[in-house]
Amino acid sequence: MVLLAMLCCLGLAASDSAAEMVKLKGSGASFPFPLYGRWFKDYGKVNKEVQVDYQAKGSGAGIKDFVNKTVDFAASDAAMTDEEIASVDVGVQLLPMTAGKIVLSYNLPNGPANLKLSREAYSKIFLGQITTWNDPVIANANPGVTLPATAITVVRRADSSGTTFVFTQHLSGISEAWKNGPGAGTTVNWPGSDKFIASPKNDGVAATIKQTPGALGYIEYGFAKFTKLPMASLENKAGTFIEPTLESGQAALANVTLPGDFRAWLPDPDGAAAYPIVSYTWMLFHKKYSNPKMAEAVREVVKYCLTEGQKVSGEMGYIPLPGKVVELVAKAVNNIQ
Repeated sequence: MVLLAMLCCLGLAASDSAAEMVKLKGSGASFPFPLYGRWFKDYGKVNKEVQVDYQAKGSGAGIKDFVNKTVDFAASDAAMTDEEIASVDVGVQLLPMTAGKIVLSYNLPNGPANLKLSREAYSKIFLGQITTWNDPVIANANPGVTLPATAITVVRRADSSGTTFVFTQHLSGISEAWKNGPGAGTTVNWPGSDKFIASPKNDGVAATIKQTPGALGYIEYGFAKFTKLPMASLENKAGTFIEPTLESGQAALANVTLPGDFRAWLPDPDGAAAYPIVSYTWMLFHKKYSNPKMAEAVREVVKYCLTEGQKVSGEMGYIPLPGKVVELVAKAVNNIQ
């Protein structure tokens, strides 16, 4: 009888423990997925009562899940539009959690390891106007380098993507032809898209570039870093060719002031040392959760990401948030109830 009572007590304790477990489900951007995956895994080690499951579906799919309330939070590189925010009756709190660089990675056998691409060159490549690697516009920025006459295979995103939004917003900022043509969006009508290869998510684009000689595509820096894909130096607003580094990313963020709703983009950042394609990326939360424990868990996860999480951002290929931004976001966390 004593043993039975002890077993019953243990069973009740296990049941209580299981009941205390808070499970947070999220989906969205693939751009920050490697970093978010690291954060949530590490957080699970220090707080075993909270489990965070995040699926990288692309920003568009994540926003759709969030609006439909099939997830507890989402992530987007394109933030949310006013219309999308208005469709969520419990309110929305957007929080920039990290920043990153979009790079142009390439697969060019017998080509240069340190390729330079001018603003004219890469905008015309994605407009379908430059189609071979030895085009004079590319060659002019790479004197003394022999470029092969290989056809350029452009790799783009197949899904609704915040990475595409940031990249096309940048192209619209540097090219009138792009601004008045495809424009900016999570999906666009790509010129000459019948000759482009469409792949899902950042990892899909990275894999396709790696498997396709002559390919060029846009991906988040960390995906290029960990797949060992070469990255072009890009001409910035000051006319300087800049490599994608932590320092050049930080230089791009240096002159950005975040508004009250935290939605700020850098289509063409100032600064001689600034890398030209940099963006904040956001987590999306409800302002009101029906479960108090879930709201508390969300706040604690965010606080962890703002503190311990920022310490690993650089090594993962992302740009840690500036100190002033961390302070603002930490205050805004209290809006989540």
